[in-house]
Amino acid sequence: MLHDFLTSSPFQSFWMAGFECTDQQNAFGHRVDFLTLTGHVQLLDADYKAVQSFGMSTVREGIRWSQVERVPYQYDWSTVQTLLDAGQRHGVQQVWDLCHFGYPDDLTPLHPMFARRFAHLCRAFVDFYRSQRPNEVLIVTPINEVSFMSWLGGDVRGTSPYCVGQGWEVKLGLMRAYIEGVAALREADPGIRILTTEPLINIVPRMGASPKEMRRAREFDLNQFQSVDILSGRLCPELGGRPEFLDLLGFNYYYDNQWQQEPHQTLPWADDFHDPRFRPLNLLLARAYHRYGRPVVLTETSHPGQDRPHWLRMIAHEATLALQAGVPLLGVCLYPIIDRPDWDHLTPWHRAGLWDADEAAPTPGLTRVLHESSAEALVEAQQLVAQLLPQPAGLFLQPS
Repeated sequence: MLHDFLTSSPFQSFWMAGFECTDQQNAFGHRVDFLTLTGHVQLLDADYKAVQSFGMSTVREGIRWSQVERVPYQYDWSTVQTLLDAGQRHGVQQVWDLCHFGYPDDLTPLHPMFARRFAHLCRAFVDFYRSQRPNEVLIVTPINEVSFMSWLGGDVRGTSPYCVGQGWEVKLGLMRAYIEGVAALREADPGIRILTTEPLINIVPRMGASPKEMRRAREFDLNQFQSVDILSGRLCPELGGRPEFLDLLGFNYYYDNQWQQEPHQTLPWADDFHDPRFRPLNLLLARAYHRYGRPVVLTETSHPGQDRPHWLRMIAHEATLALQAGVPLLGVCLYPIIDRPDWDHLTPWHRAGLWDADEAAPTPGLTRVLHESSAEALVEAQQLVAQLLPQPAGLFLQPS
C-alpha cells in the first residue's frame, strides 16, 4: 500500500518550497502582506529558479483572500495571474492556499456571511483556474491552520476577531466555512485535491502530575485533531463534514510543537535530556496517519537561526523512519523558504529560510542570501530520503 500511495502522489516533487503568503491583520490591527513584503512577487522568476536548483518543483502559494476580494463577491485575480504565469514559465507546480490567516476587511469567522462568502470564493477560484488550466492537477488548502487561527484570534486577541475565551466559536466558524468551501470546490471540480494543513503537536503533563493534570494534558493534546475530525464528520456532524472530504493530510511541525501543559515549557526538540515525554516526529506522523488512513505531508517545517542545518537533518532522518514504518509520507515543505519578518513588529527577520534577507539593505525583502550550511544539509537530506522513494519523486538536483 505504501508503494501505491507514493507512486500515485499528486506532487511533482517530494521536497517542496513554501512562500509566506499571510495577509492577516496582526495584533495591532494592521494588515500585513508577506507575499510582497518578502519580495516574492517582485522576484518571482528568480525565486522559482532558485528553488528548482535544489530539486523543489512543487511550491505552496497563497491567493491572499483580503486582496482578491476587496468588494464582496468581486474578485481581482491579477496577482494570482502573475503567479500562475510564472509557474507555467518555469514548470513549477503550485499548491494553493485560499485563506492563509487573512480575511476581507468586512469579515471575521464569527460573521453570519463568512461561510457563504468563502464558498463563493472557492467556486470563483476554480472557475478562474480551470479557464486556463483545464487538465492539470489542482491541489487546494481551503483554510490554513484552523486550530492555530482559532486560538490566535479566538483566545489571545492576536488577530481578527480579537477575542478571548471564544476559540471554540471561532473554530466552528472557520470549519463551517471550510466544509462549505470543500463542497463548493468539489461541485465545481470533482477531481480537485484537498490538502489540510494543521499543527502536529505533543502536549504532556508535568513530571509527577496528578491524575487531573494528566487528563487535562491529554484533552488538550487530542484537541489538535478537532478540525480534521469536524471536516470528516466525526465531530459536529451538523456542520456537514464527510469522510470523503479527507484527502491529503498536511501537518505543520516546528521546534516548539511539543510542550508541557502547566507550567508551560517547550520540550527541547533535540531531546538532549532524554525526556521520556518527548515523541519523535516519525511517531507523531504515524499517529496521525493511523487515525485517518490517508496519506500525509509535512506541509510546514523550519527552524530559526543557527540550528537550521541540524533541524533539516533531523527532518530527513524522521522522514526515513516514517517511510520505513509504512507511513505514506508524500512530501516535506520547507516553510518559509525565504526569510520573513515578525507579523506584529515587522522586525526582526526570523532567519528560518533557506535564503536569508539582508537586514542592512534598504529593502531587506528584495535581498536573498543563501544560508550555505542549510543548503548543504538539504542536499544531504534529499540524498537520504531519495533511497526510499520511487522515481521520479526521489530525484534531486545538485544546486548550481
